[in-house]
Amino acid sequence: MTNGSINRPCVIPSRAAFQAERGISQATILGGDPSLRIEPTSVRVEAHAGLADIMSNKMHTLGTETKSRLIASFGLLLLLLTVSATAQSAPPTSPVAPSPAATPAGQEQKPADPNAGGDPNIPTIVTRTNEVNVVFTVTDKHGKRITDMKEGDFHILDDNKPPELIRSFHSETNLPLQVGLLIDASNSVRDRFKFEQESAIEFLNQTIRPRFDQAFVVGFDVTPEITQDFTDNTELLAHGVHELRPGGGTALYDALYFACRDKLLKAPKSTTVRRAIILLSDGEDNQSHVTREEAIEMAQRAEAIVYTISTNVSGTAGPGDKVLDRIADATGGRPFHPFQIRDVANAFAEIQDELRSQYAISYKPADLKADGHYRTIEIVTNDKKTFRVRSRRGWYSPTQ
Repeated sequence: MTNGSINRPCVIPSRAAFQAERGISQATILGGDPSLRIEPTSVRVEAHAGLADIMSNKMHTLGTETKSRLIASFGLLLLLLTVSATAQSAPPTSPVAPSPAATPAGQEQKPADPNAGGDPNIPTIVTRTNEVNVVFTVTDKHGKRITDMKEGDFHILDDNKPPELIRSFHSETNLPLQVGLLIDASNSVRDRFKFEQESAIEFLNQTIRPRFDQAFVVGFDVTPEITQDFTDNTELLAHGVHELRPGGGTALYDALYFACRDKLLKAPKSTTVRRAIILLSDGEDNQSHVTREEAIEMAQRAEAIVYTISTNVSGTAGPGDKVLDRIADATGGRPFHPFQIRDVANAFAEIQDELRSQYAISYKPADLKADGHYRTIEIVTNDKKTFRVRSRRGWYSPTQ
């Protein structure tokens, strides 16, 4: 400070807010000195030459109480000048990166957009929900379903390692269903097609519950055709089945691949659901663009259990029956081989009962890497000799 006047403005909060916070009146702040003034929208403090001398002379003439107020006011004004100068010279504050703890569980915090203007030196933390859900069935040596077992009755290996954490275990007989009905409509099944249609409609009527389950209908010959999309309306589903017309070659693998990739994988899944494909065919394929194993892989990615019902009622197992066995076994389903066409209805009834008598387990795998690696799943009971577990054989880890 020199003997010349100080003409640097200092902007602080409004006068009323400042006075209310400090409990100081304007008269007290000014101390009756006309050389200091407060303007309506900002505070502009002007100190004239010889301010220190003026204050000193006032000190000798004022009483003790007035002196104390004046000293306090002068000190407060100097403090405000200092704070204002610091605020104006400080650099702008950088935005603070959100804390990882603030990210809701199960959601992914995406990397920051490089064009968003954020600090590139701030690390971005990405979290994922690495959870595997498996639905499985337990039977005894005679094929009877067992529905009263507990979590401690099972051992699980994911990629030959015990899971890091078991998140949930349920004996579920009432989980929502997402069902795809795939019906072979090629020329090879023309003579028994009508009976298969009626059996499929009866299965849908007995299985799909309004406002709870969903199903869709796909017929296939050389190409898959959706005759009814996802719905809980059994009348619409029955109409979709009746819309099927036999004719042409057979592209079974393409149909399974399509149903899993374009329907089940894209279906909403807000809660734990069971996904199942009912595949009605003789197992022969002469038109597909994908292989059998590619179709199975897509079913595993969709977490779909595939139940196969063979329409070969010749009494002799053919190559197509082995194909159906392979698909069902790899996905945790079950193959059915009716001896006569009337047994198709019994196969549908067995599938319906099994879908209501399953277990569901959710776990966090150990040593999981986002490399797209195929990881095997093995679930066994403590008493391996008495009980058999049927589940999908594996799954694919995420790639990013």
